[in-house]
Amino acid sequence: MLKDNHKKYEQLRKEYSFFVYEDFSIDDQDEKLSVTYRFNLADKVFFYPTLEFIKGRLFEKPIAENVIRNFVFHIGLVELISYWKAACPPKIIIKPYKLDDDQINWWKTLWFNGLGEFFYLNKIQTNGGIFVDLVCQSDIYLAPENLVLDNNRVLVPVGGGKDSAVTLELLKSHFNCVPFIVNPRQASLETIRSAGFAEDQYLEVRRSIHPELLRLNGLGFLNGHTPFSALLAFISVFAASMAGIRSIALSNESSANEPTDDESGVNHQYSKSFEFEKDFRDYLERYITPDVNYFSFLRPLNEYVIAGLFAGFPSYFSVFKSCNVGSKTDIWCGNCPKCLFTFIILSPYISKKKLVEIFGKDLLDDKKLLGSLKKLTGISKIKPFECVGTIDEVNYALGRAVEKRGENLPELLKFYISTPFYYRYKDFKKEDITRIEKKEHFLEDRFMSVLKKAMHG
Repeated sequence: MLKDNHKKYEQLRKEYSFFVYEDFSIDDQDEKLSVTYRFNLADKVFFYPTLEFIKGRLFEKPIAENVIRNFVFHIGLVELISYWKAACPPKIIIKPYKLDDDQINWWKTLWFNGLGEFFYLNKIQTNGGIFVDLVCQSDIYLAPENLVLDNNRVLVPVGGGKDSAVTLELLKSHFNCVPFIVNPRQASLETIRSAGFAEDQYLEVRRSIHPELLRLNGLGFLNGHTPFSALLAFISVFAASMAGIRSIALSNESSANEPTDDESGVNHQYSKSFEFEKDFRDYLERYITPDVNYFSFLRPLNEYVIAGLFAGFPSYFSVFKSCNVGSKTDIWCGNCPKCLFTFIILSPYISKKKLVEIFGKDLLDDKKLLGSLKKLTGISKIKPFECVGTIDEVNYALGRAVEKRGENLPELLKFYISTPFYYRYKDFKKEDITRIEKKEHFLEDRFMSVLKKAMHG
């Protein structure tokens, strides 16, 4: 729902004219490495968010203090945007270290694109050139460092959804995989258990949001989506480096590249896109370390293909969750676009009976989800602001679901076959949906061979 908050945006920028990244502190203990950031909103509000890297037995490779500070400093540059957006001050002051002009442009690009949904839904009228000015008050640059890392170990971030389950399942028999979780919840923990990993075989990071931000949200300050996957990128690279792991295998797919709104170009999944992945790899090599291999293992595939692979791993059916509405209680809410999308994309592969067991009802028979169906298929102009597949994939999956259900169609499929979209996609070629993307990915040959074997084996 769009709220016209542009006037509020302008008023808040006048009242809170600057935001300061003051500093950070690091407390390196035997059991964990704790980080506390200090952010300052116009000398009126102060934020102290924290991160805790739980060491366990996996953080066994010490790295130099200057390398740790470089990682921690950069994580703060992503973290601060969650606090800056409360009032959107026109100036951000960076005190700990200096950034060169290319870095400043890189960060402004990430912040602006990563906040695209936030600006869009709040109807804020701005652009990448004027939304913020970045000023550094230090003369100290941080230099990139070479690291000695294990090429046969792979860090696999696990969120609890179907995609990371597929990545973990496909890679675990070929590499020494280490699952990685930020703020563990039941779905993510059950996923790694289903993959055969014990509690001492995964890396954990605990991130806390400072209560002052929640207080401002309650008072009606600006709020909205931030690029969490960009934060995950920096955190995962730091965790991998501390554990001596070279490769980080994400589970972002080609579908993430499609804009949520074609006209504006806004993409809910910007920090999961190939564009961000490429930019991040370049930045990592140039300013932090050239020795970490950050890539998305599923990038050559789309959501439709991944759903087919996931259907071959029934041990995850009862544990996976990717509903944002139900994330706190670890359920499928059954009423949101993400639930409907997941139901649709799995429908060609998994029986109606099993899907009803997973989701609690037949989502394709719920008339209240008609609006979500229209957004997912392109009947409505704008896709849901969720991590969902492309319009082509959704329509193709619905066509296969119609074939599978036969004559006794549920309500949403009855509606769907009455639209031009059904006939437009009815004879869509399967190979146009299931092809492997050959160019826009960063898989080394050893990872690509695993993926191709899974596709054709």
